[in-house]
Amino acid sequence: MKRTDFRHLEPLRVRGAEIDAQGIVFNGHYLGYVDAALSGYWRALAVPYAETMRSLGGDFFMRRSLLDYRGQARHDDRLDVGIRCREFGNSSMMMDAAVFHGDKMLVQAELIYAFADPATQTPLHLPDVLRSLIQDFEAGRPVVDVALGAWAELGEPATAIRRQVFIEEQHIPADMEWDSADAGCQHALARNRFGKPLATGRWLEHVPGVAKIGRMAVLRAMRDTGIGRQVLDALMAETRRQGYREVLLHAQLSAESFYLRAGFQRRGEPFDEAGIRHVEMVRAL
Repeated sequence: MKRTDFRHLEPLRVRGAEIDAQGIVFNGHYLGYVDAALSGYWRALAVPYAETMRSLGGDFFMRRSLLDYRGQARHDDRLDVGIRCREFGNSSMMMDAAVFHGDKMLVQAELIYAFADPATQTPLHLPDVLRSLIQDFEAGRPVVDVALGAWAELGEPATAIRRQVFIEEQHIPADMEWDSADAGCQHALARNRFGKPLATGRWLEHVPGVAKIGRMAVLRAMRDTGIGRQVLDALMAETRRQGYREVLLHAQLSAESFYLRAGFQRRGEPFDEAGIRHVEMVRAL
């Protein structure tokens, strides 16, 4: 197998604790690498795993794993672990995995997971919605939908995301999070194939010709998956469509690199907003 055979590649770095007396990665750790990559695969599917399995009434259990060792990884090597779904059974899912150092494949794995009742481990029919989701992902089709709309339409799910991210996680006072601007803003909401809200943002006119994006929030489990960028792109596309020439935002310093990758530039010095360091960033449309 080659790197290009996999749509999902999970990056990792070999830690000193994973090296054996021969100076190479102990063979048992490769299953841990594959498991970490499988968690990344579910994130790439835009699926919060535990919550989704509960809603489906089942869970996946390992039934078979076969590893073929063809090379060795060493301390501090940067690896990529590819995961793909090869085929489905009635209640099972066959997966391929491969560990790469650069373009060299070090380990190849074949895995079989059974979908079963979590209490009794009795096999269950693999839900069709899950099959369809995985098939579409492997075919390169989108697994997230971003909708634009008014607060009356999207406010309830957007509120839940913002409460979880800003109030519960970042400890921003509730009276600073909610403002009267929500009613007049256009909002964006990203949902997965199960209709689960994952991320949100909003925009409004700052001054004529300049739009301001704000309240960008992504659920913790879905960060670094590209969903935040999809929300941002949808907001910018709409402001561009409406004729705005520039967009600005107040970025938390921890998210500055995210906006730099999206083409924004820093303007001015950092400042405090709601007790968190921010910086103003702008981009021409």
